[in-house]
Amino acid sequence: MQIAIVDDNPVNVTLLKVLARQLPDTETVEFLDSREGLAWCLAHDPDLLIVDYMMPELDGMDFIEAFRAAPGKSLTPILMITASSDTDVKFMALEKGANDLLTKPVDRAEFLARTRSMLVLRGHQKALSDRASWLAQEVAKATAAIVARERETVLKLARAAEYRDPETGAHLLRMAHYSQLIARELGWSQADQELILDAAPMHDIGKVGTPDHILLKPGRLDPDEMTIMREHAAIGFEILDGSASPFLQMAAVIALTHHEKFDGSGYPKGLVGEAIPLVGRIVAVADVFDALTSERPYKAAWEVDRAVAFLKENSGSHFDPVCVQVFLDHLDEVLRIKARFQDESEKSGTSAREAGAAA
Repeated sequence: MQIAIVDDNPVNVTLLKVLARQLPDTETVEFLDSREGLAWCLAHDPDLLIVDYMMPELDGMDFIEAFRAAPGKSLTPILMITASSDTDVKFMALEKGANDLLTKPVDRAEFLARTRSMLVLRGHQKALSDRASWLAQEVAKATAAIVARERETVLKLARAAEYRDPETGAHLLRMAHYSQLIARELGWSQADQELILDAAPMHDIGKVGTPDHILLKPGRLDPDEMTIMREHAAIGFEILDGSASPFLQMAAVIALTHHEKFDGSGYPKGLVGEAIPLVGRIVAVADVFDALTSERPYKAAWEVDRAVAFLKENSGSHFDPVCVQVFLDHLDEVLRIKARFQDESEKSGTSAREAGAAA
């Protein structure tokens, strides 16, 4: 335990140091200059502060007040030494933040009893603080583990939908990273960027409820089939809605709104402009661009230039113009993401159509 002694009288300092060192496991640091002592105490964390009342420049009352006003100094035990027997002085010292007072001449037995009690209290404070820090770390670890399991579960659910859909796992990764890129450039916080990165792959989770003869139909859907296909947005929302998790809440909104169009011609609600949640507008750009530039068993991949032209042509009608502009302003990064997350067929040089036939 470390005890700081502040007194302008060298004789008093020597006496207090001798007494303090009779306490077990203690060391002292002494100051004759009260301002120097205050600076040291503010920069360090003494376990007990013994300060005289009457000192030049900065007396004990002002010393205690300045010390207590500093962050993290509210619990340090303070013992004031005073020659005054005035009750008002004692009350003022306690109001300023002293924990106890001793009157000069200091009685050895009383000094040791009071300081020992204050150091025991300090030891308990530090033990509780250490325990609180440990508990906070454990809670953080447990929370991180829960979040990781939650995300793993939902991502596995997304992969389950993927098995029923020609879209690939690489598509989910690419469109998620495209979405994060747009969110970042729109000024989202790092935490929200991570949320959209994890939530975006849930966009078509509702397709688990779409009949195979419609979902896997190689040709154009007729009006009745299209009506059924469009139900996947509401189905996905129903699957994901109602959770207390911010991750799942965002995923639910994405599932419901990423097929809305900026001019109101989308589905399922025909929302217009900024009435469409921003996450839906972001994912719409990311999802469509990757779908256009990816090969499927029923279509060839578009060239990037053609897909870029499509985004430009439909900016303000299908897509939010701001999201489109942000996306195109960072096309180099988009292409790096596209190259990073390739389909297995692209890595091997086999077309998606050939890979599907081989399977």
